[in-house]
Amino acid sequence: MNEQIHSGDEHGELGDAEYAEFMELAAQEGFDAEEVQSELAAAGHGPLPVLAVVGRPNVGKSTLVNRIIGRREAVVEDRPGVTRDRVTYEAEWAGRRFKVVDTGGWEQDVLGIDASVAAQAEYAIEAADAVVFVVDATVGATDTDEAVVKLLRRAGKPVVLCANKVDGPSGEADAAMLWSLGLGEPMPVSALHGRGTGDMLDEVLKALPEAPAQTFGAAVGGPRRIALIGRPNVGKSSLLNKVAGEERVVVNELAGTTRDPVDELIELGGTTWKFVDTAGIRKRVHLQEGADYYASLRTAAAVEKAEVAVILIDASESISVQDQRIITMAVEAGRAMVIAYNKWDTLDEERRYYLEREIETELGQIAWAPRVNVSARTGRHMEKLVPAIETALAGWETRVPTGRLNAFLGELVAAHPHPIRGGKQPRILFGTQAGTKPPRFVLFASGFLEAGYRRFVERRLREEFGFEGTPIHISVRVREKRSRKK
Repeated sequence: MNEQIHSGDEHGELGDAEYAEFMELAAQEGFDAEEVQSELAAAGHGPLPVLAVVGRPNVGKSTLVNRIIGRREAVVEDRPGVTRDRVTYEAEWAGRRFKVVDTGGWEQDVLGIDASVAAQAEYAIEAADAVVFVVDATVGATDTDEAVVKLLRRAGKPVVLCANKVDGPSGEADAAMLWSLGLGEPMPVSALHGRGTGDMLDEVLKALPEAPAQTFGAAVGGPRRIALIGRPNVGKSSLLNKVAGEERVVVNELAGTTRDPVDELIELGGTTWKFVDTAGIRKRVHLQEGADYYASLRTAAAVEKAEVAVILIDASESISVQDQRIITMAVEAGRAMVIAYNKWDTLDEERRYYLEREIETELGQIAWAPRVNVSARTGRHMEKLVPAIETALAGWETRVPTGRLNAFLGELVAAHPHPIRGGKQPRILFGTQAGTKPPRFVLFASGFLEAGYRRFVERRLREEFGFEGTPIHISVRVREKRSRKK
């Protein structure tokens, strides 16, 4: 029995028979078995453990994140606070995958650097399973560093201390001085040159759990988790109060009055749900102007902890860049999604007409997300929220058996072949759905598939199998050229 469970883990969500059949298909088409297995493992993983990289400005957090993820995705520039929208990245080390939260960009000095470093570290630690605390070894431990140490102690998460900017033997002595922080052995690293990062990552893997502590789904029991997200003052707290049927959260006209992230157990439609309200920063960080800088980090922390994101959009205003950014964050995190248009009761005919046009043009890429038009103030249409959430969760957990998927792909390719490029016509040879939550597909092809064709395949998958309310990940493996042994 144990063996069965173990083997199930290794090939994503494919059963043994399905897996054997699939590997045979791959071998016939000339794919390398090891490559196929690694691709299935990559797509079949469940939620990944999260590593947060924290520290004060200019200690080299983003450079370190780039080292860890192995590509230059986090923006690096030689002035503080340039990292922007993206907060989480996927990384792999020694065959293990995990997510990295980069807090590099949350450093605007709006309220004294100590408070803002504390605030950003707090969110990141909240969302993480383990933490890398970066200190500049050439400067030594500062008061701000000491303050972060206190936060880390309180949080009780495993910590790896990274002494950065150690470029040679002379720096080793500087690094050793950091034992004084009381966080154990400082790992001497030069993020810029890559020196020592391997040893540091080995320590990180020891600290990270195999899988995150938050287990998804009904297997463990416990209520499903919903994050209410949206830009400041869009009515998240009012909605939560309406849903809860009482005043649980302070509501105030001033944007950004909510501070503590409140988790509420609320019964709706006969089921208990856990609402993670993302509104806020802790009370002791008095933050006004800086509120928006933290909105993304805050939202990322909540989304990481939730299964469904209910995204609240103010219907009385134009859809903003910030709305789109929040939606992108939920899609990239791979969460089920519902879009709720709030303040619907205040719209006149003309605004409704323009809003529909806006939704088509601005939010066309998430046409698959169920939408509800609500009023958090009057409670209008609140009863539609639960069915929409249930639909999104069902889509998020849908799995298509490999045989059925390949029959569908065969028909699709026959009816709509990929355009010919450079005298060749790439074909999708076969595929499988290696994971759910969200659905992850791996397609194996004879050549590179263009983005437009991938979008077409995704659209047809949705038409055929539903997947309402969930992002879909499609990765494509192209067969390497080599002589086929007949």
